[in-house]
Amino acid sequence: MNSNMSKRDIYEKKFNAQLKEWNAEIDKLEARLEKADAETRLKAKEKMDRLEAKRDSAKKKFEELTAASDEAWSDLKDGFENAWQTLSGSMESARKQFH
Repeated sequence: MNSNMSKRDIYEKKFNAQLKEWNAEIDKLEARLEKADAETRLKAKEKMDRLEAKRDSAKKKFEELTAASDEAWSDLKDGFENAWQTLSGSMESARKQFH
């Protein structure tokens, strides 16, 4: 670990990497659903739309977090972590349902 990296830098890198991983996983789920029958795709569409909306919300909060001053960063971090937990739970639910 680079000793010049702050806890903030480490935190942001960790969540940026996780966001990229989840984006790839959402893409895989969508590709798998394209091969499913019409009824399954229809049932899954609403859930995937909600999952993508939660991902977009977490991404927006992450962008706000990374752009924040050091003083505001601590306050924004809590809101981001809440959005992140919501997305994490939704991703786990989607994995179980669509795998």
